Amino acid sequence: MKQALSSILSRHDKNGVSVKNRLAVAPMTRVTATPTGVPTATMRDYYARFAKGGFGLVITEGLYTDKAFSQGYRNQPGITDDEQAQGWSAVTRDAHEQGTLVFAQLMHAGALSQFNPYRDHTAGPSAVKPAGKQMGFYHGEGDYADPVAMTEEQIAEAVDGFVQSAVRAVRVAGFDGIEIHGANGYLLDQFLTAHTNVREDRWGGSTQGRVSLLVEVVKAVKAAIGGEVPVGIRISQGKVNDFTNKWPGREADAAIIFGALAQAGADFIHVTEFEAWQPAFEGGSNSLVALARRHAPDVTIIANGSLHSLERAAEILQHGADIVALGRGALANPDLPHLFEKGEALREFDGAILGPIADVKDSELAIELVR
Repeated sequence: MKQALSSILSRHDKNGVSVKNRLAVAPMTRVTATPTGVPTATMRDYYARFAKGGFGLVITEGLYTDKAFSQGYRNQPGITDDEQAQGWSAVTRDAHEQGTLVFAQLMHAGALSQFNPYRDHTAGPSAVKPAGKQMGFYHGEGDYADPVAMTEEQIAEAVDGFVQSAVRAVRVAGFDGIEIHGANGYLLDQFLTAHTNVREDRWGGSTQGRVSLLVEVVKAVKAAIGGEVPVGIRISQGKVNDFTNKWPGREADAAIIFGALAQAGADFIHVTEFEAWQPAFEGGSNSLVALARRHAPDVTIIANGSLHSLERAAEILQHGADIVALGRGALANPDLPHLFEKGEALREFDGAILGPIADVKDSELAIELVR
């Protein structure tokens, strides 16, 4: 146990990702911004608590990247203009006072958009209706809309939205890194997924074709601000509207995807699965984290997925992760690093935090932190 604690609380410094410990807060959509996408005082308090609680890294909820098709949810924060970006500067200052880094997650919802004041329809790689139902705890209702297939011009605009948002995030808001959201069924994952991307141009077809937009975005953002902060990407198999999805090419797909992202210059890859230590594919033995480490050996690997016990967190480091990102565990325990350090019991996660709407609750902000 002492060795596990020592590894979790040790520093990590690689590819510009330099953190005081291996514990990060995972990105979690909380729909608490103003109607125009500006962070609120409640959000500032919410994020500050993770820094005061000892986390080495906080990754924000997904920030929408343009005033076209990217916004996914009502009261989602954006980073499409200086007003939105300046609203985050207080969040980053609070974290820096505690020695905590904050990365901005940049997100384009694509065909999974449930609310967007800028457009009256949705867009994705292909005109394929998303599976499942909209999420009620994010103000959604009923089926997803039928998206239109994006044109080359719209794809270029989406890439530019990631780039300009990254520049604002670093130079206006003061973020310490950029995470590109390539997971969970949103736009970039829609391009990566065979059944949502049936394009026959350079953006579709084989796994190499379908990963090419993710590669393009990583390269473009790196070219704009890669010398200033680390740039990485989040990757998953499951989606918010399709939890059980698996890559059809299994480990061969993993080799292509992780290899391409490493070659594109990603400083870190954030891998998320429901239970991160489990084999990625039925009949296999390697977790997705282990596959990411194998095929992106020089990249910082962040692992997410039911890792909030000290034992699980230490175990995933043995699988090849460098940093452990926590969602539910961090919501229940915004001071989790201090609880680990003092050997105190963790609080149980209360699902009421995320219902009936997943906005930040006063009850969360009232949790007394262990210091």
